[in-house]
Amino acid sequence: MIGEIQGVLVGQIFASRRLLHDAGIHRGLQQGIGAGGESIVLSGGYVDDIDDGDTIIYTGEGGRDQNTGRQISDQTLTRGNLALMKNYQEGNPIRVCRGPMPESPYAPLAGYRYDGLYRIESCFSDTGTDGFKVWRYRLVRISTSEQIQSGQVTLVPAGENQPGRSTVYTTRVIRNSEVGNYVRALYSHTCQISGDRLETPNGPYAEACHIKPVGRPHNGPDTVGNVLCLAPNMHVLFDLGAITLSDDFYVIGKDVQLHVNPRHNLSLECIRYHREHIYCGD
Repeated sequence: MIGEIQGVLVGQIFASRRLLHDAGIHRGLQQGIGAGGESIVLSGGYVDDIDDGDTIIYTGEGGRDQNTGRQISDQTLTRGNLALMKNYQEGNPIRVCRGPMPESPYAPLAGYRYDGLYRIESCFSDTGTDGFKVWRYRLVRISTSEQIQSGQVTLVPAGENQPGRSTVYTTRVIRNSEVGNYVRALYSHTCQISGDRLETPNGPYAEACHIKPVGRPHNGPDTVGNVLCLAPNMHVLFDLGAITLSDDFYVIGKDVQLHVNPRHNLSLECIRYHREHIYCGD
């Protein structure tokens, strides 16, 4: 059950995890990440969680000592962590619940509160407070103004003569800057990885891809050295961590050399950040 649960209101309080589970809000009685990565519960279990209300930096599961609550080993991109990654890739909203956390002004005093839908804006690996690798997810509350029903999407399960319908919400952030335009022009709108140049009725098309993401919490620079000229499919693979770059501009995951114009001074700092925090390969 992706999205809202019929009959459950934002702000509704449940006295226990069992009641959350029975209502379908968060399936599972202990894990912070619900079945299928469709929901999370914030309850202060991980020291690296950051809760700012409308924005959350959520720490994935695994590697934690059950007695002390401290991280004692690296987290892996499996189980709930992988489920959240897939929901990020597919653009699925997730339900967020909060349990009592005395240090948080956004948490209920008792019980578990359903706080609505959030989108996963980015996910990345990082070194946590205890010195081990953790997976982190930046969640942003989906406001009422964003929840525009732009149409009905038909779902066609096998054996159904009258398929059901589901509303899909999408959000896309588009950046258009002089920096991106300069890099695209530098390569004549030709992808630095694949060598493809897409021709459209309105002229050639390519995308400006930031190596180190400019949004929080990465805070990468919007500079020429942090931007690649990529075809849309390569842009997606790069942003989702399927491919990355070595220090000598070899494309890890594609086994090709990145084409680099002599006038394009790429930032090794940004490349290393992407390799260490965004790339999901070995």
